[in-house]
Amino acid sequence: MAKKKGGIVNIKLVSTADTGYFYVIQKNTRNITEKMSFRKYDPVIRKHVEFKEQKLVYKA
Repeated sequence: MAKKKGGIVNIKLVSTADTGYFYVIQKNTRNITEKMSFRKYDPVIRKHVEFKEQKLVYKA
């Protein structure tokens, strides 16, 4: 039996304040095709800043 292709991937939201802080969230690539960006809290600088999507790379 063939395996279904998964449409959900993990992505990393990186702070634009260059603090190195990031969130890991899930994204459905079938529904959301463009890059995501959110205004979220960065605890390093203790402010809300823009977080932009980057590819999540796993190191084994």
